[in-house]
Amino acid sequence: MRLKTVLLAAAAVILPAGLALAQTPVAPTAARPPAKPAAAAPTAVEGVVVTSDANAMRTSIDRRSYSVANDLSARTGSISDALRNIPSVEVDVQGNVSLRGDANVTILIDGKPSGLFSGDGKADALHAMPADQIDRVEVMTNPSAAFRPDGSAGIINLITKKTRKAGASGSVRANASSDGRYNTGVSGSYIKGKLTLAGDAGYRHDEQKFRSFSDRSTFDTASGLFQDSRQASQSEGAGDSTTLRANADYDLDARTRVSAELSYRGMAMDMDSHETYQGENTAGQVIRAYDRLSNFQIDRDNTEAKATWRRQFKGSEHELVAAFEYGATKTARDLRAFTDNAAAADYYETSSFAIDQTRTSVSLDYTRPLPGSAKLKTGFDFDLGLHNDYDNRGARGATPGGLVIDPARTNRFVYDQSVYAGYATYERPFGDLTVQTGVRVEQVTIDTNQITSGLKGANDYLRAYPTLFFSYALSGDQQLRANYSRRVQRPQAQDLNPYRVYQDPFNYRAGNPDLKPQVTDSYELGWQYRQGQAYYLATAYYRQSAKGVTDVVRDLGGGVLLTTKENLGQSRNGGLELVANGRLTPKLTYNLSGNLFWNEIDAANLGFANTRSGTSASGRASLNWQVTPADFLQISGFTSGRRLTPQGYREPVQMLNLGYRRKVSDKLSFVVTVQDALDTFRDAVITDTPTLRDRTERMPRIRSVFFGLTYSFGGAKPKPQGFDFDTGAATVG
Repeated sequence: MRLKTVLLAAAAVILPAGLALAQTPVAPTAARPPAKPAAAAPTAVEGVVVTSDANAMRTSIDRRSYSVANDLSARTGSISDALRNIPSVEVDVQGNVSLRGDANVTILIDGKPSGLFSGDGKADALHAMPADQIDRVEVMTNPSAAFRPDGSAGIINLITKKTRKAGASGSVRANASSDGRYNTGVSGSYIKGKLTLAGDAGYRHDEQKFRSFSDRSTFDTASGLFQDSRQASQSEGAGDSTTLRANADYDLDARTRVSAELSYRGMAMDMDSHETYQGENTAGQVIRAYDRLSNFQIDRDNTEAKATWRRQFKGSEHELVAAFEYGATKTARDLRAFTDNAAAADYYETSSFAIDQTRTSVSLDYTRPLPGSAKLKTGFDFDLGLHNDYDNRGARGATPGGLVIDPARTNRFVYDQSVYAGYATYERPFGDLTVQTGVRVEQVTIDTNQITSGLKGANDYLRAYPTLFFSYALSGDQQLRANYSRRVQRPQAQDLNPYRVYQDPFNYRAGNPDLKPQVTDSYELGWQYRQGQAYYLATAYYRQSAKGVTDVVRDLGGGVLLTTKENLGQSRNGGLELVANGRLTPKLTYNLSGNLFWNEIDAANLGFANTRSGTSASGRASLNWQVTPADFLQISGFTSGRRLTPQGYREPVQMLNLGYRRKVSDKLSFVVTVQDALDTFRDAVITDTPTLRDRTERMPRIRSVFFGLTYSFGGAKPKPQGFDFDTGAATVG
């Protein structure tokens, strides 16, 4: 009891005052097993699977896994909503994801990269993709060498639902909100003999409203004084997304399976905005002003095809897997606007930004148990071609029919990258100590071509990325863990394009062809404890990075700002993450998680004379009440504290969600959720340099009430629903 009290108090200290409580319920799934395994053999130590009577979260030596299959708030929302309930993960107002304060996160689907979550459009994709198609979220803050080292913060792996029962089975879902949002979906599977067919389809409609305000002061070198400006906008529109997926498995024999999967994810958004701007001189007189009406449209289509061959050999976890993947993503953004200038000529303008991306990869992975309960994993992963073709076009004129191409806003940029990688990991227990060591070697080839300017570039390099993991069992319910990994954050394709991309009359964005990859050394030391249905975790972590890629804002004069990319000198960050979960009464469960984060930035190359540092606290909590066997209540919330940036900081962000589920029968359930119940979800970014002061606040209107129904059909009688005691996470039963 004393230990429980200490952990609860420590986690609560990290949570800022007024934080509400959060939790995700569990929905077990029954997956059809792969080809029949061989007779049992000595098994390598994979890690410890921490469970409770409700199938709690999974942990292994290199990851933690959480279920979102029955998270009440995520059930009616997007993947962004689901990720906000996961420890270590934060999602801001715009959908940008970070792990323990680091935004350089790699997002995978079923362990593989997707064009959907690459580039500057991944936040839109996370907002648009429904969470009810995701079964689990794996968090790897220090992934093993078996995974690509991309993303200095680590990896978030979205595992899609693959519920399969004997015969035909499936489910139908429908949710609608008080503000006009709705989503629906259907999933099903059919198993007969050696053949398994499965698929799902979903549609989501979002009404979107948000406001933003910017107060800006730029330094006037002639007078030595600051000039102020104000910018405000109000936007309203709608977005629609469609997801389709079909999968087929066929067992050639008792040990060999071939699989094929085809998926499509599409989204479209249409947004109208009204924007006003006023700029003053040093005497406070308004010298620039405009009133602007615009329409913004975005279409994004992603198609992926996968083929897999799996062969199991004699011995547990002894298999060979070969895979081929191809993906194509097309994105088009179109802007039409009219600007009513107070002291200059009015004008019309159009702007378009198109991206065509293709990716082809092949991989071969071999796993073999060895004497002494050891395990070897090795393989190769060839990203044969990541091709990005960017096409920017802009036109301007005095009338809608008199638009003339603007050369300053028209360009084409092509980026090609190939990665040839091989890896090996070796894991073995030595009594109570388990050790895993690994290394991944990558040969990277990058070619860039700024076609409009006739500028070409190339970069080839060979690098090794080692990993090391230790796990020590202090007792049957306590473990110590320590690990290390080296990771890389390569600049995104558009980050290397030097051409200025027009955003509005006073904001431009451009890349930097001289950017270098960021290399991060990451260390962790953790302790976990489980007693009965209570689970506690404490993790200290430290990361040191060189040449970190960051946004930098520069004043071009006349109140016009350019946001570009630069490499930092050095950065260091670390912290302490605490998780405490358990049962207060037979019907009442709780979870608390908090993160105390320290960050230090050496930005001397960006004009700062001294190293900048700061601390921040963030956390989430939940309270869950199983009122009756059929009724479940949930209150969940999170907060993210103030965060240091190279040129300023981000203000805290909070949200509170409520949920109720009524189990009508084994096949039918009813859900009501309230999103952002206190209307507090907003984001403010402050820039404070010797020559520029800016505060930009974004306020989306997402507060709403959702009503949802889920009906399951076919298959065996479903298992009783249970609830995770960790953060809304659960294992598959």
